Amino acid sequence: MSNAVDPQNQSAVPTKVQEAVPKSVEEGLPDSIHNTDPSKDERYVSHATGDSIVPEAIQKAVPEGLERALPDAIHDTSRQV
Repeated sequence: MSNAVDPQNQSAVPTKVQEAVPKSVEEGLPDSIHNTDPSKDERYVSHATGDSIVPEAIQKAVPEGLERALPDAIHDTSRQV
């Protein structure tokens, strides 16, 4: 079994390899290559790059398009990250 947060979409490691290696090996890989850290789950992140009055839990729950549709005065997504 893979220990990645999303083995299909957040890992560059082939599925068979994910399932075959020990958990310690998976967790030793950088999260940018094989994400095993739920706090870095790409499906549930805020896209704010500045100030926001939107509660963080809502920022992480809504689709990126909705975040970007809000005026920057409410939820700033204008800066490049």
